[in-house]
Amino acid sequence: MLYKVCRLYCFTEADRQDLFQEIVIQLWKSYPGFRGDSKFSTWLYRIALNTAISDLRKQRRRPSTTTDEIPPSLPDMTWPGEEEQQLQQLYAAIARLSDVEKALVMLYLEDKSYEEMEEIMGLNQNNLRVKMNRIREKLRKMTKETTYGIR
Repeated sequence: MLYKVCRLYCFTEADRQDLFQEIVIQLWKSYPGFRGDSKFSTWLYRIALNTAISDLRKQRRRPSTTTDEIPPSLPDMTWPGEEEQQLQQLYAAIARLSDVEKALVMLYLEDKSYEEMEEIMGLNQNNLRVKMNRIREKLRKMTKETTYGIR
């Protein structure tokens, strides 16, 4: 689960390892405060996602030393075939989403219920449903743009 969060928010292996280490540190620090009010996995997701989003915000405040942009697709994923190509386009589109949108997509792909997503993200279910519908439409448009060369 932690590796999925790192993969979603980082594009290089070194950044993924750094984020993973930061998440583990935050989990270690936060564990004494875990009261058991929610599932352990829910608490784990919340810490991991908050750490990843905070880390991204810190990075954005620092001046960039490179001119590289977000890669159009995930760099170390190569799939032959049409279905795999569509999946790669979807992951590339997900990489272009906002931090919160990425988190919601990841939780959705992990088959989390709206109740669990509400607890993890701190958003009410109606708001979550609206956001998920907007994200789905956004992803449809982005993958359609990639498929037909529209930018």
